[in-house]
Amino acid sequence: METSDKVLVALRQIMRAIDLHSKKMSKDFGLTSPQLMLMRTIQLDDNVTIGQLSEKNSMSQATATIILDRLENSGRVVRIRNQQDKRKVHARLTESGHKMLAEAPGILQPDFLEKFQSLELWEQSLILSSLQRLSSMMNAPN
Repeated sequence: METSDKVLVALRQIMRAIDLHSKKMSKDFGLTSPQLMLMRTIQLDDNVTIGQLSEKNSMSQATATIILDRLENSGRVVRIRNQQDKRKVHARLTESGHKMLAEAPGILQPDFLEKFQSLELWEQSLILSSLQRLSSMMNAPN
């Protein structure tokens, strides 16, 4: 097997592990990883626009909008139109959203986080740098 094929297999394994964890989280907690990511971004900036949300989470505005629709329908997020510029819409967590985030599990698998955090800082940086380079080589948008 060529090295590039081994890279593809490793990427598929990572994607599968992330997908399985997201499905388990959805079943056990009622939120998917992308929903939790958006909610955490909103928590950090309660004046964030939909465009900023999509950019900060590396997803299209259409995807962010669909996820926000679900969060809004479940009462976890509200959208507020900007009073100065009606084209801009901000997302804010509701009380229910804040409560859910306080009880939320981690986005990444606990075993992974424990192992990753036990690595030396240089190893963590090397992994991050390699993943960022791989993403860039695959022309994946930020």
